[in-house]
Amino acid sequence: MMKLPTFIRKFLPNQDQLAIWPPYAWLVLCLLLPFFIILKISFAESTFGIPPYSPLIAIKESVVNLSLHLEGYKLIFTDSLFITAYMNSLKMAAVTTIICILLGYPMAYYIARSSERTRNLLLLMVILPFWTSLLLRVYAWIGILRNEGLLNNFLLWLGVIDSPIEIYRTDIAVYIGLVYTYLPFFILPLYTNLLKLDQRLLDAAYDLGARPWRAFLSVTLPLSMPGVIAGAMLVFIPTVGEYVIPELLGGTNTYMIGRVMWDQYFTDANWPVAAAVAVIMILLLLVPLVIYQRSQAKLMQEND
Repeated sequence: MMKLPTFIRKFLPNQDQLAIWPPYAWLVLCLLLPFFIILKISFAESTFGIPPYSPLIAIKESVVNLSLHLEGYKLIFTDSLFITAYMNSLKMAAVTTIICILLGYPMAYYIARSSERTRNLLLLMVILPFWTSLLLRVYAWIGILRNEGLLNNFLLWLGVIDSPIEIYRTDIAVYIGLVYTYLPFFILPLYTNLLKLDQRLLDAAYDLGARPWRAFLSVTLPLSMPGVIAGAMLVFIPTVGEYVIPELLGGTNTYMIGRVMWDQYFTDANWPVAAAVAVIMILLLLVPLVIYQRSQAKLMQEND
């Protein structure tokens, strides 16, 4: 078989580079390309027609005109509706993440310390909700939380309350839906981290006279922080742009950026403003994405 000259082979990718190409191609097609399309629309002007925005580049009388409109970005930073939606989305995502940490850490710790048979059963219970559509699960919460729903009827039957509690169409209902939906995303990476924890380190701490709570604070908790950060980012990042749960469980005053974006796209048909909202949201999420990437790199180094 004829070999290619050396100077030609230098420009050809090796096997390792070929293995990286498919993920890169996937990211370009499914992430970068849609982002640049949204970025282009955000600098357009809203018009009546199909599509409902003006082109950025127009050729007229052999002259190329580039028009960048900043009305969408100006509206975001001057209209209190958008500012309130951003702040409320960040607040609800942060609170949801904190609740998932407080609930998910003991659950992941217990699963990781259980016997193999019990561990598999508990993991199945954590993953089981993913077998059902998110929309159906949220509709189930509507039946539980509404005034004549299962929860209020049960509390009335016990005699704990005299009248139904207003939970449905409130921020509390949204928090319940968010925590229920994204809690497994926190438990699974933390469980993986705790499962790989070297038990000999805890045994050494006990041999040196450390009590269980002291060993946990000095050994388990610091070593599990990469898993905590990874799980927290997997909860925080998608929660910021959540639309389905606030729309179905939240009230009219529950403003989250995903809901505002939907209204701008499909109700007001103002695609440039909606695209600008999406671009600003992506820029806000760059910070947690960088934190998540660094925690994953640190976790991989520890595993190596």
